[in-house]
Amino acid sequence: MKRLVPLSFLLAVLAGAMVVSSPRATNGQSAGLVSSVLNRMERNRQSLRSLKASLSMEKYNAQLHDADRYSGFVLYVPESGRDASVRIEWQKPQHEILTVSKGQYTLFRPRLNQAIVGKSGSVKGKAGAGGVLEMMYMTRQQLEARFEPVQDVREETLWGGISTIHLTLVPKGNAGFKYAEIWVDSSGMPVQTKIVEKNDDATTMRLSGLERNLKISADEFNVKLDSNVKIVKG
Repeated sequence: MKRLVPLSFLLAVLAGAMVVSSPRATNGQSAGLVSSVLNRMERNRQSLRSLKASLSMEKYNAQLHDADRYSGFVLYVPESGRDASVRIEWQKPQHEILTVSKGQYTLFRPRLNQAIVGKSGSVKGKAGAGGVLEMMYMTRQQLEARFEPVQDVREETLWGGISTIHLTLVPKGNAGFKYAEIWVDSSGMPVQTKIVEKNDDATTMRLSGLERNLKISADEFNVKLDSNVKIVKG
């Protein structure tokens, strides 16, 4: 049986091929490309009012040389600061719903008839690296403060024919992961991220079928639970 995604990782995503690449030095021409991509990402962040997209995730275990795969969809509405309302609904391998809004989270597991609820701040960030959603609302200044100067930049086409610029980001300080990779499309949207841990385990998350700036009801971030659902405090 596949192990479910830890709650701490799901809240950190507030988050292609599993080949680990080695960072390379950035030349002057690449530095200009990096600056252009970061500016594009900042414009995308400022203009993004909501997002609906399909979401896939692959968690690679370097010791077992095996991967668990998940698929579902995500709804995302940025709020003030670094807050956001998020709904992640995994459909495979098992049905599971996570909502985060107004500092609270609910993780509903229908197969167990159980919901874990609590304050998102109590567990947010425990996974260390975050993911594709975190990159959406991180400002250019925050990216530059958190990571070393970009050491690897190149053009790359993802499955589905999506043209992107691929950046490798090495964290500053004593981070809990080795490095991160992001793939940014022509609009400045980070459509894929990969986090490589110190033991070479890796998590890749991919957005596809993106629909921007739709009207998304606040009710989408409120899981309606039957009275017989067991509530567990997180």
